[in-house]
Amino acid sequence: MEVKSRHHLRSDDVREVEDAVSDALGVDLDGDAYELVEIEDSEFDVVLVDGEPDVVYVEDEPFLTVSGANEHPPATRVVTVDAGAISFVSNGADVMRPGIVEADDAISEGELVAIAEESHGKVLAIGRALVDGSDMVGSEGKVVESIHHVGDDLYEFDV
Repeated sequence: MEVKSRHHLRSDDVREVEDAVSDALGVDLDGDAYELVEIEDSEFDVVLVDGEPDVVYVEDEPFLTVSGANEHPPATRVVTVDAGAISFVSNGADVMRPGIVEADDAISEGELVAIAEESHGKVLAIGRALVDGSDMVGSEGKVVESIHHVGDDLYEFDV
């Protein structure tokens, strides 16, 4: 992934990022330096918080990256999967109902979510909810579309 441009965010843009992440995930970023990095031939723009790629813009919506979510664990919009789903989710598979052990009831269809594993609570992927959180646990069907996961280009991105 090649950097197309990189610049510090203005204070109002910083506030927008912090507010969006706080509202969506209950996370207080509170960084000292915020830089927007536009990546060549990528659908994503990344925000470096104190030099770390903690935030990604997904369709103009700021949300934590996988590494950002592991650094700043989300309090809301979390979907938890069982051990059997870990290898699939870590390889970028969409999340299916049988693998889910718990989902935040406040999740609405279409929202971005963090997908964590149940043993240690580590975030494995970021995805888009295809159903409400209250309808995620069940026996069949795809419920979260994977967008970014452990080991993908964005996860490996380093400035």
